[in-house]
Amino acid sequence: MLNETPALAPDGLAYRLITLRNGAGMVVTLMDWGATLLSARVPMPDGSVRETLLGCNTPQRYVEQTAYLGASVGRYANRIAKSRFTLDGQSYSLLPSQGENQLHGGPEGFDKRRWRIVRKNDSEALLSLTSPDGDQGYPGNLNASALFRLTEDNRILIEYRATVDKPCPVNLTNHAYFNLNGVQSDVRDHQLQLLADAYLPVDETGIPYQDLKAVEGTSFDFRQPKTIADDFLQDDDQRKVKGYDHAFLLQAKGDVSQPAAHLWSADKKLQMSVYTTAPALQFYSGNYLEGTPAREQGEYSAYQGLALESEFLPDSPNHPEYPQPDATLRPGAEYVSVTEYQFIPQ
Repeated sequence: MLNETPALAPDGLAYRLITLRNGAGMVVTLMDWGATLLSARVPMPDGSVRETLLGCNTPQRYVEQTAYLGASVGRYANRIAKSRFTLDGQSYSLLPSQGENQLHGGPEGFDKRRWRIVRKNDSEALLSLTSPDGDQGYPGNLNASALFRLTEDNRILIEYRATVDKPCPVNLTNHAYFNLNGVQSDVRDHQLQLLADAYLPVDETGIPYQDLKAVEGTSFDFRQPKTIADDFLQDDDQRKVKGYDHAFLLQAKGDVSQPAAHLWSADKKLQMSVYTTAPALQFYSGNYLEGTPAREQGEYSAYQGLALESEFLPDSPNHPEYPQPDATLRPGAEYVSVTEYQFIPQ
């Protein structure tokens, strides 16, 4: 019987997988293609293990899916309206990747690149990527790095850094999808607490069309823990995009020591807390996940995973008035964004 040739990445080389472990027994797997988180397995007090991330069953299936499962996205995460922006009086046209808009850095964004493994050990991995001048329409050469660290208290720490030689908007994030139930199930049964006083309304294409709006008195108020299903599709802002797919301006204002969000599995036996230096979290309830190849059974359905992406507000290059730090990175400065996802078995 002939041995099957292992599937290769689009660049003709093998995928390289990295495994991180801690003393508590948690195991995290990632790969160099797209600097992608593949798996995060959390040991439970009863001796079972919960897989908390959505993922595919083989590396090559990640290339086939369009949900950005676990990937590092950039140069600019989320959407830029009409794929253009003006910076220092000069207009830039980007390559569109979702209708006329650019989503997650363009059709060949950082999620579709091989990142170089700089170093790795049992607790952390550092990967790097170079993006040339004009890449997807963006100005200047950009050097990026992604550090993934698994701590002894079950935190996945992700630190993105970048430098440029021309001014350019930079907004890197990881697009992990979580389901703390440990099985393929509807995440709307999770409880969520989002420590944010305002959210950004978007139109049917995910582009902001209004100013930030107070969450108070709306279905977007997660300041106290709430089951996601409770107010699901209860207003036009949700119905436009089939659920939650909105940026929330965080109370923590970039203080990574303050929680940005907490998430609980349906049985309350597993909690995840989120900390970030980013000004906003994009809460996406997996509204368009149907058809995405799944790790266990065939394909995911809509709402079987949720994302809490740390980032600048969407379309920030066209909205300098947003109450957040400037999303433009300039030569001589360094972009640094740190996010921690801590898993706490109950």
